[in-house]
Order: sequence, then structure tokens, then C-alpha cells
Amino acid sequence: MNTSQRADPLIGRLVDGRYRVRARIARGGMATVYVATDLRLERRVALKVMHGHLSDDTVFQSRFIQEARAAARLADPHVVNVFDQGQDDDMAYLVMEYLPGITLRELMREQKRLSIPQTITIMDAILSGLAAAHRADIVHRDVKPENVLLAEDGRIKIGDFGLARATTANTASGAMLLGTIAYLAPELVTRGSADARSDIYALGIMLYEMLTGEQPYKGEQPMQIAYQHATDSVPRPSAKNPGVPEQLDELVLWATERSPDARPLDADEMLRRLREIEAELGIAPQVARTLAVGTAVADDILDSGELTKALPAAALTGAVATSPDADNATLLRRATRRRSTRGGWLFALVLLLAVVAGGAGWFFGSGPGSLVGVPAVAGLSFEQAQAALSEEGLVAERAEEYSLDIAAGTVIRTEPDGGARVDKESTVRVVVSLGPAPHDLPALGGMPVAQATAALQAAVVAVGDPQYVFTDAAPDTVVAASLTPRGATDAVDCTGGCTVHEGDAAVLTVSKGPLPDVSGMGVTEATSVLTDVGMKVDSIEEFSDDVDKGDVVGIVARDGGGDWRPGETVTLRVSKGPQLFAVPDVTKMTRDQAKNALEKAGFQVSYNASWNLFPDAVTQVTAQNPTAGSSHPRGTTVTLSISGSF
Repeated sequence: MNTSQRADPLIGRLVDGRYRVRARIARGGMATVYVATDLRLERRVALKVMHGHLSDDTVFQSRFIQEARAAARLADPHVVNVFDQGQDDDMAYLVMEYLPGITLRELMREQKRLSIPQTITIMDAILSGLAAAHRADIVHRDVKPENVLLAEDGRIKIGDFGLARATTANTASGAMLLGTIAYLAPELVTRGSADARSDIYALGIMLYEMLTGEQPYKGEQPMQIAYQHATDSVPRPSAKNPGVPEQLDELVLWATERSPDARPLDADEMLRRLREIEAELGIAPQVARTLAVGTAVADDILDSGELTKALPAAALTGAVATSPDADNATLLRRATRRRSTRGGWLFALVLLLAVVAGGAGWFFGSGPGSLVGVPAVAGLSFEQAQAALSEEGLVAERAEEYSLDIAAGTVIRTEPDGGARVDKESTVRVVVSLGPAPHDLPALGGMPVAQATAALQAAVVAVGDPQYVFTDAAPDTVVAASLTPRGATDAVDCTGGCTVHEGDAAVLTVSKGPLPDVSGMGVTEATSVLTDVGMKVDSIEEFSDDVDKGDVVGIVARDGGGDWRPGETVTLRVSKGPQLFAVPDVTKMTRDQAKNALEKAGFQVSYNASWNLFPDAVTQVTAQNPTAGSSHPRGTTVTLSISGSF
């Protein structure tokens, strides 16, 4: 057993009085998986133990228990069985069936792309297991090659329902998109919602990868890959591998449609089509076999990628293989056979081993090789952690990584974990939080709102409800973007692009197009047009020389200026027609007196031009039309009758 295996405090422990931990299989972000023996039923099981630093997190605890309940509801030969779930002191655990073998990811690493029979065999099994989940109204939400297990005895199973949830609870926080980005359905990127068709999309990506040996979308940043999921279409696998039949081409394209409504409804429907394809191609699913090389159990802190190795040529072609050291039971049988031939020298060997064991016990228990425990320093500063490790004779090596949940400058974890026992003067890797990861966003102004939302969500930025305004820009185009850093109250402008950090919040201002022009319409029609676009309507009346009475002259300017927003009140300026004025009485006035009086009142004057030849003093107005006192608009012409007063 290697150092890290020996240092793991759980190895050898009896969990809940029933499960004896034998060795560590793999370690992930949420839990560590061990091989254990169920002493009650005398069988080997896989024990999945939640990491200690997550034990106080109710969200992770509930997700851990959710995995047990979701998988336990399924009884299908292609789903990893969950036998038990429990709590031993502060340790939460699941008990699952133990399947020696490899994952689909390891097989693809070994072979790059798979043959058509291999692909059909694996896809048929995965769809069978997932169909059982969908029939039970369970969405897996994390379908990927790492969660498909290929057992040595030929079984193919899907596991890890840690993200699963009922199809009726299908929303996720925009700031916390779970799952693996390479297999994330477009609706999870743009809306954060998922159903059975989201699992189908992930299956389509997996099918493409098995047929071509690579994923359809690549990028240096997760945001770039998420953006491709939301905006691009998966190409035909035959473009990369001409040997792919057209039927499998079409199955990939059907499963990876960007719109969920265009995909198979669930795994049952996709499985039916796959089996039609099997009949058309004359290919039946084969019995899958894998071979474990050696008996060592991996201690890889990232995944179980080094646990087993796949047979290069016949891993899935139905060949039956055995290994001389395949498992502990085989070793025990061989040891028993060898005992009969060893003779009397065995006793001497036992004595020698006892002496060596005693010396080793002294060396490692109280001598110079004694081990020390790694102190728990999560939550401290690096300097505090360094001092605590130094007190135990250990050397701290600083490492950094971004964290959405742990404040910058705070220790996230140590490697090995706190509580592990290591040699004195060992180097312990202390991982310190850099705070939320930064992402550089392009200019959001001018983008379609769906594209801008996808870019923000891919950067793990929470996107609030858009604020709509009426502008000259095309409808559903972003005209402004404001960003509020996590923990802050003041927003900053991100319209022209900016650097964001995971956990920030953003609000997009989106154009609804221009506000309708209702000038010249009747009041009823104008009111209907404006209420149809979400506006409230009020009105005032005013005189207008140009617009007929009862029609709309225009709208009152928005208070404070700026763009109109849906829900605001627009005030219509309604014409009362032209304003009327009384015609003054100019009879008995001279020509010029009458003319001046009428023009001052806003009226035009008309009379026989020949009277301009006479001096004003000898002229007198004898009549006028319109008559004095009648009301008329300004600019009305008043005709005068003039006579001489000689």
C-alpha cells in the first residue's frame, strides 16, 4: 500500500459497525469512494463518503442524500445499485454495489474513438438505464463518460445520481449551473432549467465523442464552450469519421438539437430509434468485457483514471479474459495451494516476519519513522496554517485556486487532508482561495439578449430579469448592461465589456423597439395601440390649427427625459381644434384704423384697393363681414365696405 493510502485515516475503520474500509478507489470534489466489506452480508461494496469540510453544508448534505434516494428508486440492470445510506458521527456515506472495471472515459482514452459495434453496445445499455430513470420522473443532469461504468463481468451501468432531481423540480440557479460544461444542454446555459431532454442532449454529445474520438466543441474557457452549446449546431460525426453510418449521424443530430422540443422526448424514445438502427445495420449489442491489470487501488486525488487499464483491442468485443492476480480471493486460493508445498520452513518464516514486524512497529510507532497528523487548517490564513503545520514538523507549500464560496486569502483545504498521518518534515500542499474566478466579457451592448445572457451565465454571473425600454434599436437587443459585484451595492456599467467575477449579478436593459407614433390617430385608436405595448395612457386637450378636433397632436415629453419603459403613463395631447376669437367692431372707423384694429386681433383684412388712392381721413367703414362680435380662428379674413366722408 502506498503512502497516501496508508495515511488515509478511514482505511481499516469500521463504519457504522458494519462496513470495514479496505482501500481507496477514487477522490472527487464532493466525496471519496472506498472499497469496503459489508460484514453483515459478507460482500464487497463501494463506500462513498462525503468530504469532511462539506459535512456542515446542508446543501451538499441534501444533494448527497438525494443521490441515494434517486438511485434507490431505480431497479434496472444498467443502473448502479444503492444499498444503504447513513451517518456515522459526522461522516455521511452511501453504500453502492462494487463494480471492478473501468469507466467509459478510460476506454475512450485508451482507444480514442470506438468501433460501431462497441458504440451501439454501450449506448443501448446507457439508454436502457436512463429510460428507467426517466420513467421514474428522475432527470440525471450529469450524464458523461465518467459516470458510465464498464464492469469486468460484462455489465454496463450508469451511476452517480448526485445531481439528479425529479422532473417537476427542474430549475437551477443561474449562478450555479451544475454538471459538466462539455455535455451541458443549451437550455441549462440560457435558462438554467433541465428536464429529460437535457439528458438526451448529453447522450448525443457522448455518442458523437464515441464515434469521432473528440468532443464537438472546444475552447480555452468554459464560457466559450457554453456559448457554442447555446448558439452552434453539433456537426455530423461522419465529417470526422467517414465510417459512421448515416443513421447514427441522424441520431446524433436529433439528440443534440438546440431546441428541447426538437429532441427525443426521453430515453425510451431514443432507445426505440437506436434499436431500429441496430436492425437496419444488422448489428446487435454485444457483451462487454474489461480487464483490470493488477490489484492496486488508485489514490488519484482527481479521479479514478489510473484504477484499471482497458484491453487495447478486445475490451468490448466479447472476449473473456482472466488475470492471475485479478482480486484478493484469487490470491487467497493460490496462497492456500502453495502452503501445502512449503513444508516446515514456513514456521521459521513466520518467526522472521514477526521479528521484522516488531521492528517496523517500533520504527514507525515510536522510533524515527513515526508519523504525525496533518492539522485541520481550513478557514485559516496561509500564515496561520503555516504556523500550525510547522508546530507538527511539517512544511507548508502554498497553492492557489479560485473559489466561489471561500473568501480570498482563506485556506480551502490541504493535500493530504487534515487528519491524515504523514512522515515528519513532509511537505503539505496548502490550497488558498483567490476568491471568485474572473472572466473577461466582450461588449454586451448590441448583442441579442439570449446571447448576452448565455455569456453572463457561462461566467457564473446571476442574470436578473431584463429591463425593457423603447428605443430605435432592434427589439430584444441589449442597449445597456449593469454589473453589481458580489457583496457590493453599487452597480458598474458593463455595456462595452468588462471583467466580472463568479458570483456577481447583472441586469440587462433590452430594447423593445421604438414607441409607436400615434400622431393624427383618434384617441381610442391611439390608446389601444399604446396599451398593446404595455403603456398606461392619459390625455390632455389643447388647441391646434393643424390637427382636427378629437385627433392626437402628439404625446407629452417624458418627465426627466430618457427612454420610455413599459408600464409608464403616456399623456396624449388631443386637439380641440383651432382657438376662436371675437371679431372687433370696426364700423365708423377710417380705413387705416379698421385695418390696424383687425390685424392686431389676428385677422386678415380685405377691401376695395381703390380706396388706397384716397386720404385715410376721408374714408369710413360702413360694414364688415364677418360681423362684429362673431368668433373665428386667427387668420380669418374680414372684408370691409368703405365709403367717403367728403
